[in-house]
Amino acid sequence: MRRSTRGPMSGAARAALALLVVAVAAPVEAQNLLVPMNRGQTNHLRAYGLTYWVLEQGETAEWLLNYEGGAFLLPDQEPIRREATLRGVRFDAIGAADVARIRGIIAEGNMEAVPLEKAPRIAVYTPPNSTPWDDAVTMVLEYSGIPYDKIWDEEVATGGLEEYDWLHLHHEDFTGQYSKFYLTYAGAGWLQEEVARNQEVASRLGFSDVPALKKAVAESIRTYVMEGGFLFAMCSAPETLELALAAGPVDIAAPYSDGTPVDPRANERLDWARTLAFEAAQLQTSPSVNAFSDIDGHQVNTPWRKELGVYTLFDFSAKFDPVPAMLTQNHESVLPDFYGLTTSFAISRLKPGTIVLAQEAGWAKYVHGNLGEGTFTYFGGHDPEDPEHQIGDPSTDLSLHPSSPGYRLILNNVLFPAAKKQKLKT
Repeated sequence: MRRSTRGPMSGAARAALALLVVAVAAPVEAQNLLVPMNRGQTNHLRAYGLTYWVLEQGETAEWLLNYEGGAFLLPDQEPIRREATLRGVRFDAIGAADVARIRGIIAEGNMEAVPLEKAPRIAVYTPPNSTPWDDAVTMVLEYSGIPYDKIWDEEVATGGLEEYDWLHLHHEDFTGQYSKFYLTYAGAGWLQEEVARNQEVASRLGFSDVPALKKAVAESIRTYVMEGGFLFAMCSAPETLELALAAGPVDIAAPYSDGTPVDPRANERLDWARTLAFEAAQLQTSPSVNAFSDIDGHQVNTPWRKELGVYTLFDFSAKFDPVPAMLTQNHESVLPDFYGLTTSFAISRLKPGTIVLAQEAGWAKYVHGNLGEGTFTYFGGHDPEDPEHQIGDPSTDLSLHPSSPGYRLILNNVLFPAAKKQKLKT
């Protein structure tokens, strides 16, 4: 495991940003710092990092759901002011009378104040040689200054998830088909390296092949959620994780390179009782079609792919549905869609009880649910600020998107485990 300790910016950059910060001078009686998250915020993404940093220092905070875009209320302390200034985050220093007024507004409206108590321990499931720019979550964790560990199959298969509160999955193919990249990239060095690395790990851990390894990893992740973990997955991970769980002993992975199709009768033997969010999906059994199943509504790499539109965040009651309200906090409600190997989720394939947080046309974009003592959230697509990201494209520079509403949805999930546990409707 490698702990990422990279700060939010270099010393020179921090000093430069300090000159640009927009902050209200503190009155003598100031007791709190209000970090607004409406359109007036100068850096929404680093505001989450600031709040996480406050929790790391042993302090508490409050998340003011539906107030000024999901504002944060922090203690008024000089180190926190200094950190906010260095991160370029706007804050307002407010006194007891202002806090009382805000609490009155929250009490009367569709708002809620949620205490944040402890910084969650974060793990990202990613190969050991990957860079932080391989997926949107590691990019935004690095940019916002939130530390995380990288873990991979060996740690997951041997109980290493117990150390973490929050786990992220991105573009892994848990069916063992390497995302069918062999259709286009059969001779690519990076793909050959990926195959060799996975085969070596499978052999070393005693599995017959890579699909068997990935199924075991998927089961470990399911157990992690059942026992109270918070799972957040994007791109191909939600769909392939669920297919691997449904498959059990059934072989749903065509051989890597010989073009043999998956047995169509495999659909009849899938066990959807094992899955988290989806049911009754149909496998794409042809190895020549670059899709996993009919869970993905957009079918991005097929001749029948759907064009991108916009997706809309649903409005939830902060008092009665605080969990989905936390996950949808934003300063925008209609966002441009973006492709991934799995871009969206067919509503007809969602299990009853799975909550749709955002929707585009007839597809769900962003869903959430419970399993045992834990929760899962699935977000379709690869990069919220790169609609058609291709292999080899340059990474997204988040300094150009400090208020990205799509990346805010990711960071809502990062802070979600910090919320004080209480009896919730959902």
